[in-house]
Amino acid sequence: MKIVVIGGSGFIGSKLVKELRELNHDVIAASSGVGANAINAGKLIELLKDTQVVIDVANAPASEDKAMIEFFQTSGHNLLTAEAIAGVKHHIILSAVGIEQMQGSGFFRAKKVQETLVKGSEIPYTILQATQFFEIVRGIAQAATIGGEIHISNAKIQPVASDDVASAIIHISLGAPLNITLQIAGPDRLQLDELIQIFLDETNDPRKIVIDHRALYLGVEIDSQSLIPKENALIGKTRFLDWLKKQDQ
Repeated sequence: MKIVVIGGSGFIGSKLVKELRELNHDVIAASSGVGANAINAGKLIELLKDTQVVIDVANAPASEDKAMIEFFQTSGHNLLTAEAIAGVKHHIILSAVGIEQMQGSGFFRAKKVQETLVKGSEIPYTILQATQFFEIVRGIAQAATIGGEIHISNAKIQPVASDDVASAIIHISLGAPLNITLQIAGPDRLQLDELIQIFLDETNDPRKIVIDHRALYLGVEIDSQSLIPKENALIGKTRFLDWLKKQDQ
């Protein structure tokens, strides 16, 4: 089966390309910006010729809110239009849990735009929303650090291993399109401060945690429901502490 991975050289995309090729599929790793340039519409259609599945795991090349929204709007429109012409049978995107609750964040608004385009297109689709990857926990702690203290909310969080997310996307890509939104999270539901404390303890980090109920996450206030999935979410197999211990090996 021919599968095109948009963002195929990125963090998640490279995992998908490697594993799908090991399963003997014809996989093309496409640049994350390939769908964003309308001038290359003809090349995009050629790229998608005889493609059954497109997996879009591209990240916006800019972090500014307007630029992110414009990227997902343009790339999503161009990609879906080219897929319709090429006869693609299944369009898959990786999105994020918490979109509806966190529209104050430019990133989540941009992902909402992307999801809306996919749902409104004629291409059969599956959307996978993931919770926060284990790999960003260090960054969460760093962003919340003031002096020697980490000021952070005690809202619930259920992070997931990126490898488990990649495995879920591969499973979805080999099946029929579902035309629904799925969610995936890790097996551990913790308070955000508990998660950060586990990270600090395991890495021998002396910083102290200060619980601040109004601390921002991606610039947005969060509550107990903002970062956790719905009850029917897929659950990854990897526990955070087990994953963290392996990072030291």
